[in-house]
Amino acid sequence: MMCVAEITSTTNGNGHGRPTIRDIATLAGVSPATVSRVINGRPEVSEAVREKVLRVVAENGYTVTRPTLAGMHTGLVGVTLPLIHHSYFSEILAGVGEAFYEHELPMVLCPTLHEHDREVTLLQRLRHGTTDGAILILPEESQEELAALREQGYPFVIVDPRMTPDERVPTVSASHLSGAREATEHLLRLGHRRIAAITGPHGWIATEERLRGYRGALGEAGIAPDPALQIDSNFRDNGGRLATSALLSLPDPPTAIFAFNDMLAIGALQAIRQHGLRVPQDISVVGFDDTYEASIVHPALTTVRQPLAEMGRMAVAQLVRLLQNQRIEALHVELATKLVVRESTGPAPR
Repeated sequence: MMCVAEITSTTNGNGHGRPTIRDIATLAGVSPATVSRVINGRPEVSEAVREKVLRVVAENGYTVTRPTLAGMHTGLVGVTLPLIHHSYFSEILAGVGEAFYEHELPMVLCPTLHEHDREVTLLQRLRHGTTDGAILILPEESQEELAALREQGYPFVIVDPRMTPDERVPTVSASHLSGAREATEHLLRLGHRRIAAITGPHGWIATEERLRGYRGALGEAGIAPDPALQIDSNFRDNGGRLATSALLSLPDPPTAIFAFNDMLAIGALQAIRQHGLRVPQDISVVGFDDTYEASIVHPALTTVRQPLAEMGRMAVAQLVRLLQNQRIEALHVELATKLVVRESTGPAPR
C-alpha cells in the first residue's frame, strides 16, 4: 500500500473538523489529484502550482502528516549496492532515496565494493533486527543464497540482478535485449556492417541479453556475427580501452563499436583518439545506460538510456507492498529503454 499523506486541522472553512484533499483543492483552484501529488512530494507538478497549494495549506493552518507503515518493527530499511560514487549506482540510489523519503522510511546504506563475503556479512546484519527489509542493487549472492534469504522471511527486492534469481524473488530491471537491438539497428541504418561488440562479464544477465539483442539485429540484416568483433570485458573504462585497441589492430577493423555500457564506451573513445582516429568520422561508438558522463564526454555519447531512478522508485514500491504483506502483481518488472542519439555516431566511412 502506498503511504499517502493526509491533511489535518482543527477546523476548516466549511466547519468540518477534518478537512479533505477536496477542500484544499477547492481553495487552491486545482484538482484533488494535484493536491495529492503536491503533499506526497511527487514531481509531476509545476513549481508555481506546488507553491500555491502549499501556501493554501499554510495560510489555513493545515498540517501535512504521513501515516507510518504498519507491520514494521525497526522503521528502517536497508540498501546494498556495490559502489556509491559510480554514477550508474548513484542514479538508482537517487530514485530509491526519494521514494523512501516519501514514505518517511530512513535507510541504512551498505556499500559492498563488489565483494561477496562483505555483502553476505552486511545482509546478515541487516536481517538480524537492524532493518525490516532491503533493496539489493546488483547483488553478489548466488541464486541459492538469495532463495535462502527469502525462505528466512526477510523481505527484499533486487534491482538489476546479476544472475537469474529464484523466480519467487521480486526484481526490477531494464529491457537489455530491446535496448541492444535498437542500438545495433541505429548503426545498421547509418550503413555500418562491421559492428563490434565490447561486452560485459560472461554470464551476467545484462551481458547475455544485450548480446542476444546485438546478434538478433545483425541476423535480421543478413550479417553473420564475426567472433573477432566480439570482445568480453569488465564494464569499466580500462576494459573499453584495451578491447578497442585490440579491435583497431585487426586486419579489417570495425567501422562501429557497440559498448555494453557507458564506461566501456568512454574507454573506447579514449583508445580511438590514441590511435589517431576521429569519432564519428572514422568510427562510431554507442554505449548503454545514459549515465551523467555520457552527455559530457567529447564527442557526446550516443547511448541507450536505462530509467535508472525509476528502477529505484519501482523497487521501493515493491518493497513497501512486501512490508505490508500485500500481494505483488508482477514479481519481475522490466522497464523500457530508449536510444539517445548524440554526436558519437555517424554514417559509415566509405
